Amino acid sequence: MSYVASIHIYPVKSLDGIAVNQATILASGALEGDRSLAICDEAGEFVNTKRNSGVHFLRLSFDIKNRIAGLKIQDTEQEFFFHVDRERRGIEYWLSNYFGFPVKLIENLLTGFPDDTNAPGPNIISTETIAEVASWFPRVSVNEMRHRLRANIEIGDVPTFWEDELFPQADEIVRFKIGTVIFEGINPGQSSLLSTRNYAAKEAYPHFKKILTAKQKEIMPDLVNRGHLNHFSRLIVNTRVPPQAEEKIVHIGDEVQILNVSKCLFNTIPD
Repeated sequence: MSYVASIHIYPVKSLDGIAVNQATILASGALEGDRSLAICDEAGEFVNTKRNSGVHFLRLSFDIKNRIAGLKIQDTEQEFFFHVDRERRGIEYWLSNYFGFPVKLIENLLTGFPDDTNAPGPNIISTETIAEVASWFPRVSVNEMRHRLRANIEIGDVPTFWEDELFPQADEIVRFKIGTVIFEGINPGQSSLLSTRNYAAKEAYPHFKKILTAKQKEIMPDLVNRGHLNHFSRLIVNTRVPPQAEEKIVHIGDEVQILNVSKCLFNTIPD
């Protein structure tokens, strides 16, 4: 039986995630607390791993209940703690000093800051996919690969690249159920790990582009004809959730069922 193996939320967009036992669906379809905060520069652009390699070396801890964020630089001992409401200016000052330019910490508790605003639901991957991709890089653990991919929900007891089942054809849509919540697979999300613009990723994973290309030809040679998950920079699935799911809860252990495949006319979830 396929099931939810783990759930992670990412309080600050592009930074470390937190493992949780359950997560509540917001009216927007996002998970409560996921990517509800984001770091922006003076132009309003997100400061993320695709645009600034320094993000890669930031470590975040987060006390959800008390809204305390802990920030430190990777491989250093000292961690700095801030209350995200009462000490927002302190966080911004620390981050501005770290990056070397002024930044703001912005917040959206209604929708968060998803990569794809048309698919603000949790993104999904199988545990076996994470383990398989990690095995291609001798120095990379499964947990490190998990951190790089930053998926919200991992599905267990399914084969490697199970998430491909959510994209049979470009004009079709797959509806699936996790516990009591109905989801639509909308599109594949691109991982910051596999972005060629990410200097830190290229340093940590030498020859990763060659490895991914070789694995694509070896494992899934038909992908180039499918138009969706057609290269290994797209390993996670972005989703959309109907408004009726507001306040429903996804739990670790919830059963996962693919319900149906239908032609996508307007790419919306019906009432």
